[in-house]
Amino acid sequence: MRIRRAVADDAAALTAIAHAAKRHWGYPEAWIALWQRDLTVTPTFVERYPVYGAVEVDGLLVGFYALLFAGADCELEHFWVVPARMGGGVGRALFEHALERCRAIDARRLWITADPNAEGFYRTLGARRVGEVPSTPAGRLLPRLERVTLER
Repeated sequence: MRIRRAVADDAAALTAIAHAAKRHWGYPEAWIALWQRDLTVTPTFVERYPVYGAVEVDGLLVGFYALLFAGADCELEHFWVVPARMGGGVGRALFEHALERCRAIDARRLWITADPNAEGFYRTLGARRVGEVPSTPAGRLLPRLERVTLER
């Protein structure tokens, strides 16, 4: 597996990965429909922001992440791994790559608004919970995490 910068032509595959990963957690289809916009990766988004994909030897994308920059910090905008590859090191490799990208621009922190099912994954990799943020549907809260990027 290697990690490469995504291109606009990857947008449909990235969107499919995001949808498959979200469905993996057993959310109702009505909620998936509510999240349609948030789970969709457009070609314009891929061209505008740093999006990196994990690619297998056969060229198949099996996970990806996107970063946004805010002052001296980074924000993890997307982070998805196909369910069949969860637990196999793809997520860890992508997260470490994201940290290196943040370090390359001297970002102090990587901020993460996580799916509740993914909080443990991020905490295992050194993130800590700093709060919660509201989400859809109403009344749902998401963990807000930070990972200091300058620690090695």
